[in-house]
Parts: sequence; structure tokens; C-alpha cells
Amino acid sequence: MKFNAKQLQQMSNTVRANALGAVLSARSGHVGIILDASEIITTIYANHLRRGIDRFVLSAGHGSALLYAVLKLSGYKIGDLNTFRKYGGLPGHPEYGIDGVDATTGPLGLGVGNAVGFAMAQKIRGIRARTYCLCSDGDLMEGVSFESLSFAGRYNLNNLTVLWDDNKLSIDGVAQTDIDICARMRSMGFNVMSVRGNDIDSLEHALERAEKSTRPVFIQCKNILGRASSLENKSLAHGFALSDTEMLSLISKNTNAEGLRLWDVVKRRPIAESVRAVNALPRIKIPKTPERISTRELSGIYLDLLMKGGTDLIIGSADLSTNTHVKTTNAKEISANNFNGNFINYGVREHAMAAIMNGMTVDGLRCVGSTFLVFSDYMRPSIRIAAMSGLPVIYVFSHDSIGVGEDGPTHQPIEQLPSLRLIPNLNVYRPCNMKEIAYAWNMAIRNIDAPSAIILSRQKFKQIQSPTDSDLSRGAYVIYPAKSGRAKTTIIATGSEIPLAVEIASRFKNIQVVSMLNLNDFRKQDSKYKSSILRGCVIAIEAAAPNAWFEFADAVIGIDKFGASGDADTLYSEYGFDVDKIIGEIKCCIK
Repeated sequence: MKFNAKQLQQMSNTVRANALGAVLSARSGHVGIILDASEIITTIYANHLRRGIDRFVLSAGHGSALLYAVLKLSGYKIGDLNTFRKYGGLPGHPEYGIDGVDATTGPLGLGVGNAVGFAMAQKIRGIRARTYCLCSDGDLMEGVSFESLSFAGRYNLNNLTVLWDDNKLSIDGVAQTDIDICARMRSMGFNVMSVRGNDIDSLEHALERAEKSTRPVFIQCKNILGRASSLENKSLAHGFALSDTEMLSLISKNTNAEGLRLWDVVKRRPIAESVRAVNALPRIKIPKTPERISTRELSGIYLDLLMKGGTDLIIGSADLSTNTHVKTTNAKEISANNFNGNFINYGVREHAMAAIMNGMTVDGLRCVGSTFLVFSDYMRPSIRIAAMSGLPVIYVFSHDSIGVGEDGPTHQPIEQLPSLRLIPNLNVYRPCNMKEIAYAWNMAIRNIDAPSAIILSRQKFKQIQSPTDSDLSRGAYVIYPAKSGRAKTTIIATGSEIPLAVEIASRFKNIQVVSMLNLNDFRKQDSKYKSSILRGCVIAIEAAAPNAWFEFADAVIGIDKFGASGDADTLYSEYGFDVDKIIGEIKCCIK
């Protein structure tokens, strides 16, 4: 059954009272959105959202108390609202993993991208489902939201409905949004509607029209921040600024038994269960490779074999697929007219790509996104949320060092690799050969509770093969043993610096080389294993910022300044990555 406007108003008041109660209990939170947007979220959950089928994203994550209240009243198992913002209770912003919370939101704009990802996944999976997103003025000031919305327009995601809580205020005063948001949305291919945010009849009519739209829908909900309070239409209403007396009065005014009774009807509705297929990884014989080859090429070869073997991945690129080698021979590009494919051209939208992949991953797809390593900075907020949420997104970052060459310092990553390694629950692999490539891809796909980044070179380099008995699962292993049998010095290296390290070691009898493919995995090893491979004086060599390597090494050969334009070989030599120069620098460790 659908509820009428009078019933929805009673239910909205109940949501408002419960959300205000949670904020008052916490003595912190955001009151303004609770007072002005309860009718919006109530109308969606009570009359339109089918539990287990449709998706809802609160991109304005500061309104989490509003979301928790409607989830609690709808029958989701989220615990006590009075634990809001308290240790061990409901967090201050929505976090994926809480029953009914489809996306971790709070950093504004990201939820819009997640919602676009949900809508895209629903199209790819071929299910009749809708995604609803409630966003704020703040969301629509962040660039990622419009990257994502323009993508939704190009792919004509008519199963997406975005509702804008348009109260024209943000923390510092008048919201600095576009002068005409609606015109911009129309230009991006959206069907645009406008209603008053507390006019339930108009809201209901707009949502019904949205369900029949042939284009994605954007609903402007003209609102008043902090409606019906002493701070109505004032920026101060955004946060926790009302007195206890006024809060209690608002709670009392909005509490009603009929609203609770009507929400009990919603609780009793059946819950649909979605079934998602999981494909096993194919058995792949590691192919022979040329003596000199880039790891981006090796990755492309192995990914092609994975896809030919039936691995179910949705691969995409920020307009760089030919450079990152992720567009396989059996790639079938997804388009607005045909979602039956396995490759997405995101255009030059790195951050939108990352945010969209987060949504698609929650919806059950395994997603791969690629760009140059230096542009991972554009994606970092969404990578961080993927790690926080335990989403197994796979990132392929090529052009991993000054070896990029002639494009110069703007395209040569220095700090990006160690910076990614700092993100908790993100697996970062920098492989040097096909065996390590295969391991990185297989682990990234098998992992179901953490994202992975595979870091690849543009330049070709000599292939050093891993010993047949190498245990890559330990994160680091001896790839080149000392000639004397027992090493007195250890060189740690990764990726394209492995052959450089081996060339240095080959000139001595007592130096071994350790390939450290994944620092996280190595950290998990016991002290016995660590000491067994990190022997004697330890020197780390990597064409990136050096600081982090002092966790393992006595000395580090790295790069602590930006790169330059020039060919890769010249740059490596000029920046100190030269056999004779390095031997000179580490001679105190070589006995």
C-alpha cells in the first residue's frame, strides 16, 4: 500500500522526532537537515524504496541521524539511536556495513558518485531497480558530484533519481553553488523537476514521474534550513546550536503515535533477497615473456588471459586504456544503448570513476579502474572510503615513476606510491615480473574485504625471474641470493628497480636482493622470517619518496624532489639510480 500525504506527514514527524532525539542524546550532530528534509526521506522509504531491490544513498552524510531514524523505523537492525556518535555506537556519518546503509558518506560529493555506481550496476546486472540519492548544497559544490552526474547523463541512467535539498545555505553562509544548478543538470541530460521540500503531494508526484522517466531525474527540493525553529533560514542551524529546551519542545511536537503505527506497516513488508553469482578464477599457465618488457604490458597479457578464461570483471579506464593495457581482446564496451558488456569508458573523470566503482562493488560487481599513478591523487578520497568500507575494488596504476620520461614532472609520481601504502586496508603491489603480476592479480580478485592497487611501469626493463620456490604470499622474498651463500648485505627493491638491484648485487659475493611486492603482507610475518631475509646492512632502492623505507632499511636510495623531462634512462642516471653511483653511496655497507 502507498500512504497518503496526511499519513506521510505523520510519519515524517516521527522520523524528525527520533532523529532529533539521537542528536540530543549525543549532544552533537546536524539539526538543520533533520528539520527540513524529513518529508523527503520519508516519502522515499515509505512509498517508493523496495527493500532488498532499490538503493538509497545519503550523500549529505552529515544528516546521518535522519537516515538512522528512518532505517530504525523501517525495521533495519541498526541498534539503539541513543548510541549515536558514541564510542561503539552509530557513527557520526553513515558507514557501509550498518544494516540498510548502502554507502559510507560524509566527504561531500562522494555519495553522488556512489549512487551513480549503483544505478550503473543495476543496468549492467539487468535488474529492474532504482537508486535514490539525497544530496545537499555542499555536495553540489564538490567537483566529483558533477563528474559523476555528467557520466550518468551520458549513459542515460534513467533508474537514478537525485533529490537536492536546496536550502541555499552552508556553514559559512550563502551556499556557493552554481547560479543555475537546474540548467546545468538539464545540459547533462537529466529530467529536472522542482518542488517544495515539505510539500508531500508534490514530492510524491515527482517521484512517481521519475519512475517513468526515460532519462535520469534531478528533483530540486526548495527548502528552509532549520524549518520551524528559532534558527530557521540561518547557517547556524546546520549544526548543534538549538537549546536543550527547544530541542525537547521540537521532539515533543513531532512525536505522534499514529506515525509509529504507520511505520510498523513498513516494517512488515517483505524483503527481497538478491542473488549474485561468483565466478571462480581460471587456471592460467604463466606465459613466457620477452627479456625486456614493461609491467603494464605484462599486466595486460595476464588480464587478457583472465578475461578469456571467464573471469567476471567490469573493467574501466579514465580515458587511458591503451596506456594502462586494461582493454582486453574480448572487451565489450558498455554504452547508453547496451549495458551488456565488460568495459566502461569513464572519460577523464578519475575521481568519479573511483566513487562509481565503490557503488558498483557494493552492488555485487567486481570492478577494475585504471589511470596513471600520479592521478591517483584525484581518486584518493574514494580509495580511502573503499579501504574503510572493505570494498574489493581493484586499481591499476601505470606510469609509476620518473621512468615516465619525456612527459616531465607533472606526470612523474614521487610521493604517490608511499602515500598509497599509508592507507589502512589497501593492498599495494608493485610487481617486477610475470610471476608477481599473476600473484598480484589473483590476490586482488580473491580478496573480498579490501581494495588493491597494482602499480606498473611504462618503461621496459630486464626481467629477473623469481626462484621457483618463492613464497610471494609473505610479501617479500629473496629474488637474487648472494653468491657466497650467506648474505652480509640485503638490497630491498620493487618493480623496475629490481634489475638495478640485481646488477649491483651481482658485482659482489655477499649481497642478496629482496623483492618486496606487498609491504602489508610482509609486516604480518613473524620476526624469524623477517630476520631470515633482511640480513646484514639493509639498503632499499625505489624510485619514489624514501622516508617510509626506513621501517626496514638502514639506508635508502630514493627520490625526494620532483622529476624532470627527458628519456627514462637519462633520468634514472641523473637522479642517482645508476649502478656505480649507488655502489659509491652504499660502500660503507658492502664488506
